[in-house]
Amino acid sequence: MNPNPPAPVIEVKGLTCGYGRAVILQDVSFVVHPGEVLFVIGGSGCGKSTLLRCLIGLLKPLQGDIAYFGKSFTAADATQRREILKTFGVIYQSNALWSSMTLAENVSLPLEEHTSLSRPDREEIVTLKLAQVGLSGSEELYPAELSGGMKKRAALARALALDPAIVFFDEPSEGLDPITSREMDRLIRQVRDVLGTTMIIVSHQLSSIFRLADRVLVLERAAKGIIAEGKPADLAAHSPDPRVRDFLIQDLSLAKTSGQPFAA
Repeated sequence: MNPNPPAPVIEVKGLTCGYGRAVILQDVSFVVHPGEVLFVIGGSGCGKSTLLRCLIGLLKPLQGDIAYFGKSFTAADATQRREILKTFGVIYQSNALWSSMTLAENVSLPLEEHTSLSRPDREEIVTLKLAQVGLSGSEELYPAELSGGMKKRAALARALALDPAIVFFDEPSEGLDPITSREMDRLIRQVRDVLGTTMIIVSHQLSSIFRLADRVLVLERAAKGIIAEGKPADLAAHSPDPRVRDFLIQDLSLAKTSGQPFAA
């Protein structure tokens, strides 16, 4: 065992969040380790999207603290918050690409907003990021000209524009056929392995969970929080909580056949 493990990239303490008087998550605490692929999973209405909104700053917590690299995001002022935001990228379920902009213009947006790079330097980075996700030569295409899988890749390229330490994904396989979904999973793993990027993924896709996850957090609606965490295979086989086992083995044959780790 490493006597001096690396500090967590994210530390959540006593987080309570909701909408108005409706509390969705209560007193939630966990950490995310550097380079980890962490899945947030659970049934409908368990708070997965609410947790993601809190983590990326779209929803203010009712209580508790979220810290990135030891710095409080919850208590940060506007300047500090802007600096913390640069450390992570986000891929939304809808991809959130601007339809009136080319792929190059979409990927360049974070560079224009957060850096003082010259146009030639921005264009060089855009070319690199599109190459990293397998979209070389697609700079002048518009989102309407792309397949669903290509849109996901373009959204990932934009999320990587600032070389973030962390990338959040909201249902990255939503709307994709099984083959394209597997290709997206492979790309996520490749980015993590090559760049060391920490990944936090909200998903209900069992095949992706078993293929990609180093660890999962299982949320449950009635509990308003985390009811289990660990490796998905271990939880499916050994969790004492039937709610956890039921969720993870709802299609065990798919998990066994499609959820195998990628070959080296």
